[in-house]
Amino acid sequence: MARGGWVRTGARAGKKPSDLEKRTITVACEKFIEEVLKPRFLPEIRPTEFNYCIDIFGKWHGANYRFLQRFRNDRPDRYTEREFTSPFVRLEYVSADRFDISYFRHTGQWWPVDRGVTLDEALEALETTGIYHPIV
Repeated sequence: MARGGWVRTGARAGKKPSDLEKRTITVACEKFIEEVLKPRFLPEIRPTEFNYCIDIFGKWHGANYRFLQRFRNDRPDRYTEREFTSPFVRLEYVSADRFDISYFRHTGQWWPVDRGVTLDEALEALETTGIYHPIV
């Protein structure tokens, strides 16, 4: 008789940041968004005929901190909601001050690029590496 079931067994199984680490990461990422991303990629909201970015923000999703964009579409013949969010990059918590960085592909999948970087290295990569930049 077979017992058990599928269990995730990987290096990251069960790895979660503590509440203190989460707060520290959140503060650093929100500061990065306000001081780097928004001034550089969203200095003003420019309505267009199609989807246009109205905000850049961050949010926790499990053990991952995701950077998201909020889009708006003002067309009367749109077939989706007027506003929607779309992630563009995530920091996957690996261990204390170690993250894997992935970008969100057009296929709807996360694609890991940098592994085992510190938070400071991750934020520097987000600022300098074009693949991690938001779509505006």
